[in-house]
Amino acid sequence: MPHPPIEPYVAGLLTVDDGAELYWECSGNPEGRPLVWLHGGPGSGLGGGGYRRRPDPAVWRIIGLDQRACGRSRPLVTEPGFDLDGLTTQRMVADLEAVREHLGVASWLVSGGSWGTTLALAYAEAHPDRVTGLALVAVTTGSRRELDWISRGMGRVFPEAWSALDAASGRAPGQPLLEAYLYRLTHPDAEVRLTAARAWCAWEDTHVRVGVVAAGEQASPGLVDLADEEQLGFALHVVHSWAHDCWLGERGVLDGLARITHLPAVLVHGRLDVSGPVETPWELHRRWPASRLVVVEDEGHGGPRMSAELEAAYAWFATRAPSDDASPGSRPRSG
Repeated sequence: MPHPPIEPYVAGLLTVDDGAELYWECSGNPEGRPLVWLHGGPGSGLGGGGYRRRPDPAVWRIIGLDQRACGRSRPLVTEPGFDLDGLTTQRMVADLEAVREHLGVASWLVSGGSWGTTLALAYAEAHPDRVTGLALVAVTTGSRRELDWISRGMGRVFPEAWSALDAASGRAPGQPLLEAYLYRLTHPDAEVRLTAARAWCAWEDTHVRVGVVAAGEQASPGLVDLADEEQLGFALHVVHSWAHDCWLGERGVLDGLARITHLPAVLVHGRLDVSGPVETPWELHRRWPASRLVVVEDEGHGGPRMSAELEAAYAWFATRAPSDDASPGSRPRSG
């Protein structure tokens, strides 16, 4: 069960070397073991702070940040004159390291969901000595295969929604969908930008929510329920990143995985996740002896049982001595 809601005991804005301001917050035990949560998207932001309810607040110093150009960080990606060239995965990795140094954290458990898992893996590969372990849910690696699936191949599963997405792109014959959307999302005409953003967010809602809402439960608001500027910001973050292969190359984080396979990791994934098929965490797990794969059979890109498994992962990490190198086991488990 999630822990009761808590508020941050401290929060602030960190100005980094290029002038960007990063929002960060700490909750839980100020003297506890450091844990950093990386939100999805890219561009989703921390939102209402539900992530704070999963770790035990008596054990963990729970750190969150709104990644570059979203949420309460500034400038936002939608602000006039924003330089998209500075919005890269490598820059976000550097931002995360700047937050760690600012907060005086020697090393931390790195956790994330969806896009946040890709960022967590990229960060760990760049700074393995600063990571005590990884707790990841709805796992992605930023590979071109994954990006091609989510931006093209999944049209075979949702042909009606895909047709609407394709039509709204206005793309020329043979033009890649992501290229067409990036053009429209940065168009000088505000109506062109917003029309593209709404179409993209509707597509995201179509596939991300499969298997997330249990029978009889009321669905939470989707991306299409956000304000126009928030929809534009989300779509621009995602499309800009995917159009550049997340700046990670064709194989995403897999090429650098050998740097972190000594670290313990728990990978939680939903069998019904059409956005990111379970093939992705399975391949990661096979290459990572110190990892454990937990497959939740009846959920998709998220859900209460997946959240419970993430809570269990935090509880397991809490039992380990900071210097304990024991792995959580290499055999997958279905939940």
